[in-house]
Amino acid sequence: MDAPLDADQLARLAMEHELKPCAVTVKALDSVWGAAYQADSPLYPASMIKTPLAAAALALAADRRINVADRVEISRSNMTYNDAPSPLVPGYWARVDELCELAISRSDNVATNVLFDVVGRERATSLVAERFGLTQTAFYRKLSGSEPLIDDPGWDGVHHNTHPAADAAKLFEAIAVDRVPHGDVLRGALARQYWNDKLSKGLREGDRFAHKTGDTSDVTHDGGILTTAQGRTYIVVVYTGLSSTDEHNARFAPFMRALRESL
Repeated sequence: MDAPLDADQLARLAMEHELKPCAVTVKALDSVWGAAYQADSPLYPASMIKTPLAAAALALAADRRINVADRVEISRSNMTYNDAPSPLVPGYWARVDELCELAISRSDNVATNVLFDVVGRERATSLVAERFGLTQTAFYRKLSGSEPLIDDPGWDGVHHNTHPAADAAKLFEAIAVDRVPHGDVLRGALARQYWNDKLSKGLREGDRFAHKTGDTSDVTHDGGILTTAQGRTYIVVVYTGLSSTDEHNARFAPFMRALRESL
């Protein structure tokens, strides 16, 4: 179908599965169809910000301003809690492509904080806007896995990272169709996603979902590149203003199952 759902139907589907407040966007890559509901909503992106940061690092590598094989020392100042144990420890020298892999596939906060230093906040913000059209995405603060928050002298104390569902969908599409340098690296990392308790649980047999999640006590998100068993490719992004709990995260799977009936 070229138009499985319109924006109102997509909104009702999200509401029926208690994904509210939310921002949702779904787009087919082999047709002109797409639908979005509140996709520009300023929900905090949480770890969804890691994908554009990794994309910025790989774009710099493609421009030969850095090298993916460059090694960066892990400093104690970038250490913070991770839901899954980080392999990064102070004194270890990590490659840039290793940092990108860990930031996405494991949602590693330490790797992300090191990438903040490698790329630079203002440079990353300008780069993703100019290269990928992510005009609502900005990098301000390093990530903390728990209280107390990481000491971040580079933060202005006011602004927080922004990367709405609309920009996330735009970036996943660019990654899917190779409009992002080293897109294969990003697709591989997204496909190796360690956290699969949301939209992934609603897939049909034979579907593949290369994706990224985001979680805090205030938000829970999931989004990425869906390739169906029939070989069609879609971008699916769901942001919510729900706290990341087992109960709330379990709502994503029935939403995906219902969505798949229309794709």
